[in-house]
Amino acid sequence: MRELTHFSRLAETLMPWRQQIVFVGGWAFRLYQYAPRAYKPDFGAIFTQDADVAYAPRAPLEGDIKAALLGAGFSEEPNFSGDFKPPAMRYTLADADGFYAEFLTPLGGSSGWKRGKNPGERVRDATAINAGVVAQKLPHLEVLLHEPWLVTIPAEDSGLGEPVVGIQVPNPVSFMIQKILIRDDRDPRKRAQDVLYIHDALITFGAMIEDELGPAWKELERTLTSQQQKSVYTGVEALFGDVNDLIREAAGIPAGDRPNMDPAALLAVCQEGFGELFG
Repeated sequence: MRELTHFSRLAETLMPWRQQIVFVGGWAFRLYQYAPRAYKPDFGAIFTQDADVAYAPRAPLEGDIKAALLGAGFSEEPNFSGDFKPPAMRYTLADADGFYAEFLTPLGGSSGWKRGKNPGERVRDATAINAGVVAQKLPHLEVLLHEPWLVTIPAEDSGLGEPVVGIQVPNPVSFMIQKILIRDDRDPRKRAQDVLYIHDALITFGAMIEDELGPAWKELERTLTSQQQKSVYTGVEALFGDVNDLIREAAGIPAGDRPNMDPAALLAVCQEGFGELFG
């Protein structure tokens, strides 16, 4: 898989910062296959081209990440999809067939707006610069940074002739809970995809819910605000209360070698999984 080689090249380039960064989004799910206790389903993960790299607002990112990426053959391109100043940046490889990396950091307690240079002016608080890279600020991203897991891409898969070690990814509970928290802010075209990711995460780690994921949820819940806690429970009910249009759309997402899914079966996995997770 060429895209796995591209990702391995990115992860290897960012190795000096591996303790401060967490790979989130679709690539996190693809990397779950390397978790020791993960169930290996007979279908592949949802394909994604972008690799999202997250870090905490006060992460001690010493050195120059941008220089490291440029030195490894990546090119920097502005992402003008938002009216952000400065714009968030993408890092691409010339031969990477659409693969690119972006940096993200939590929005935190910000309202999403900040003072401008002129009196009374308010501008979007949407990006931050750290270690030479411009990252986009996103709400609830801090959930993905809570107690991350470590995975290793083995040498036979990395395409580099050696393993890529010490890659941090969100623990599966954080992965699922953050998707529930962002449901109302999410692009409508991606909400069904997020539902399918949640279903697949429950399939992959279902055997671990009682002894590992359940306790992990209790720890994560204590770090959430009361508003976030309420949003999680109401979100699970809204998304997985019955077979709705979103469930049907998720079941119909084409995903390579995945067989056609029954919406009711997808819903049952999610209802049972969250019922056990929440205890």
